[in-house]
Amino acid sequence: MKSKKTDTSSLDDALKLGSQLCFPLYAASRKIINAYTPILKPLGITYTQFIVFMVLWENDNLAVGEIGARLHLDNGTLTPLLKKMEKEGYISRKRSPQDERTVIISLTKDGLKMKDKARDIPKKIKNCVNLSSEDAGELYRILYQLIDGE
Repeated sequence: MKSKKTDTSSLDDALKLGSQLCFPLYAASRKIINAYTPILKPLGITYTQFIVFMVLWENDNLAVGEIGARLHLDNGTLTPLLKKMEKEGYISRKRSPQDERTVIISLTKDGLKMKDKARDIPKKIKNCVNLSSEDAGELYRILYQLIDGE
C-alpha cells in the first residue's frame, strides 16, 4: 500500500510547471507570435490579421465559419477582426445570396496587394526559429496531430 506522502508527492510532481505540456506550447507560441510583431508592424497588420490573409490568399470568397474552422477561431473573435479588416479596406463582407445567415469574405484589391508586401515574411520568420528543417517538420506534424486530435 502506498503511503500518503508518495501519493501527495506524485500529485505535487504532476502540478509542477516542468511537468506540463501546456507551458512549453504556450511559451513557444508567444515566442513565435512575438517574432512576427516587428515584421508585421510596417505592414500595419497584426498576427491574427496575417493568418486571415493567408487563408484568403489560398482560397478567396470564404464564409466566416470556414475561415474560423481553418484558423480554430470562434465567431466572437473573428467577427470584430473581420470588421476591422473591412474598415481598413482589405476585405469585403457580403451576405450569401443562397443563405442570408452566411457572410462571405472576399479580398479587395488592397487585400490582394498585401500578399506582395508579405511575400518575404516566412523567410524572415524561419531565420528567427532555431530548428533544423527536419525538427521543424517533425514539430509541425506533432502539433497538427495534437490540433486535429488524431
